[in-house]
This record gives sequence, C-alpha cells and structure tokens, in this order.
Amino acid sequence: MSISLKTVAAALLLGGSAMAMAANDGQMRANELLTADPQYRETWQGVVKKEERLPEWVMNLSGDAEQMNAVEEDGDKYVVGPLCETRQTCLNKRLIVAFSFDKKDAYAMLVEVPAGLPADKSPTRHADYRFLGKADEGMQKLLMEQLKKDPNWY
Repeated sequence: MSISLKTVAAALLLGGSAMAMAANDGQMRANELLTADPQYRETWQGVVKKEERLPEWVMNLSGDAEQMNAVEEDGDKYVVGPLCETRQTCLNKRLIVAFSFDKKDAYAMLVEVPAGLPADKSPTRHADYRFLGKADEGMQKLLMEQLKKDPNWY
C-alpha cells in the first residue's frame, strides 16, 4: 500500500482542530487581518493607540505570519496566531495575537529576545514579555501556551 505525499499532506492539514475547521479560521494569518476586515483594524487600533514605543510592524500587524488557529478561553472563542518582524528574526522579535470571534476584543504578547543569544542559552530565560490589550491572567496563559507550541522555543 503506497500513500502519496499529497495524501499525507492533506491528512496533516485536516488534522487541525475541528473547531478551527468549522470556523474556517485556519486560512487567516495575522498579517492579513487589518486589510481583511475594517472591524479587525478598528479593534487593533484601539489596542495599540495608548501603547508607547511599539515597533511599526506591531502597530500595523505586518511581517511574517503563520496560519491562525481557533481556540477557546473561559468559554470565549478566539483566533490566535504568531507574527514575526521577519522570518529570520522570529526568535528575537515575535508577537502572539488573539482576536475574539466577534472581532470586538484583541490581545497580544510581544516577545523580545536579545539578538546574538548563544544557541545553548534558553530563549525563555532571556525574553522580555509585554502584554497588549489588557490581557487578564487567562488570556496571558493562552498567549504563553501558543508561544510554547513553537518547537524552537525552550
């Protein structure tokens, strides 16, 4: 019995959470949100307008992004995903973004690791974490869990 690479790839893609598939949110990326829907843009601007010294790529949700996933926290549904300034600097500068399904609430965690950190040093021990959008303890935990899914984060 031979399984084609396409079959394996399709199986892996379909293996995502049923909720993500049902909501069809696996197609969205954080760097597409602000152009996809004015409600996302309005909500995000409300989050970042009072923040100081945010990089432009965070303000505009621009950069390199992977697909977002649907997750649930305290009975509320969110679409969550990572955004990096660039693919090359992802270990050093990344943002984990969460938007509520109704697009009325947004939260994020900006993670910055000093550049040039030796490979034998754990990024988790040297990172600065900054939460945006008045994230409560449950939301902060959700954002941290998303970060921990990265195999390069230890």
